[in-house]
Amino acid sequence: MERRTLLKGAVLGAVASTLMAGAAAAQDVTLRLHQFLPPQATLAGKILDPWIESVQEASDGRIKIEHFYAMSLGGRPPELIDQARDGVVDIVMTLPGYTPGRFPSVEVFELPFMMTDPVATSKAYWEMMDTQFQDSDFAGLQIIGAWVHGPGVIHTKEPVTSLEDMSGKTLRGPTRVINGLLSELGAEPVGMPVPAIPEALSKGVVGGTVIPWEVTTALRLPELVGNHTEFSGDTALYTAAFVLAMNKASYDAIPDDLRAILDAESGEKFSAFASQVMLDMDAPARAKAVDAGNTIVTLDEAEVARWKDASQPVIDGWVAEMGDKGKDGAALIETAKALIAKHGG
Repeated sequence: MERRTLLKGAVLGAVASTLMAGAAAAQDVTLRLHQFLPPQATLAGKILDPWIESVQEASDGRIKIEHFYAMSLGGRPPELIDQARDGVVDIVMTLPGYTPGRFPSVEVFELPFMMTDPVATSKAYWEMMDTQFQDSDFAGLQIIGAWVHGPGVIHTKEPVTSLEDMSGKTLRGPTRVINGLLSELGAEPVGMPVPAIPEALSKGVVGGTVIPWEVTTALRLPELVGNHTEFSGDTALYTAAFVLAMNKASYDAIPDDLRAILDAESGEKFSAFASQVMLDMDAPARAKAVDAGNTIVTLDEAEVARWKDASQPVIDGWVAEMGDKGKDGAALIETAKALIAKHGG
């Protein structure tokens, strides 16, 4: 009897230990993602939502990510980065440039005519984020994605067919570097996040905006402006840098096995995916402007060369500013160009 009781106790203890181990292995993680775009926007519906599904599926549902669109948890787009840093939410999608001057190194990818192929540029951006920017500019955050959009396009009420046409035009710009570019080209820049563009155009606050084609559909931009200016050649007027940023404490608190799954679905893999989707969505959005009867101007290479010359002071000024911050801007430019080339750009 005593032996049977001991055996029964041992079996029950083993079962209990197994159940406890299983419970520990099945620990669930719920993360909240906050960003500034509505569900129908490319970045929200075709990039972030599929990424969330891939993470949840890869973790067999042990990681759950709740997606809050269009600033539905409150605040303004420039406040997103601090919502992640302060732990108000776990993850944010935003542009570092929405908080001017705080993340200066990232601006290397927004310099005029820096970007060639956006996917190659995104891979270069991620590599520099992972090896340089993460531990300097982004200390206190865990960056899990870093990418750029397709070629920036000028969308205006009045046509822009030459450099001279930029003079005096009031144009919305997304970040400090791009606003500086618009100013150098003769325009009057007005900084504002993407969601503010339709109202600003409707009320005449601005006469146009720079933005990639893919987001124009969600903004109904072809109804608000009638002219669009593109650039020929192998480089783009500009691009803007995005991040998928996570609260560091939230990241560190994820169990090791689940953090490995999150990492596997993020990083360069996600960054290249995000950039490719944005690029792929440029063509159908452009087609909507054509269908609307809008005018699309493509500047030839001779005219583009004039814009490049006019924009050089932006690059020179940025390098000087980086020097004032103790950073080697010229080296950042050379590294970025070399990595873009390495990745096929």
